[in-house]
Amino acid sequence: MQKEIPDNIVYSKEKGYNASFLPYATSVGAPIIKVDDVAAWKGRGVRNVNKEFENKFNELKLQYQSLMEEFEWNEIIYNAKFSFEPVIGEIYHLYIGNEGNHFLSLIPPYEWNKEHIGTFKLNSDKKWVKQE
Repeated sequence: MQKEIPDNIVYSKEKGYNASFLPYATSVGAPIIKVDDVAAWKGRGVRNVNKEFENKFNELKLQYQSLMEEFEWNEIIYNAKFSFEPVIGEIYHLYIGNEGNHFLSLIPPYEWNKEHIGTFKLNSDKKWVKQE
């Protein structure tokens, strides 16, 4: 005659009675084991991280555009015609000459009638900074 095993106890031939070691409830009186729904948490996390990445990308894009604008101005000024050595910290004005080429001058735009492109200052890094 075979010995009966009660329904509320888990038994295996390899481990014997192992109900206390199982990751799930084995009796009616055991607490409910509820698996958390992490899909909503993951969804919120993905949205938050994507928003942060998007903000950082837009910030980097603006910095890139600003850097490219600075580069283009410096390219124009260094290729412009001038017959003096610019002094760091001084204000200079960029104009378009009669032949359509750029030239740099100390003369402000209100003192003569030339097509003024912009006002710039030479910083200590030898970079031309546009003045507003």
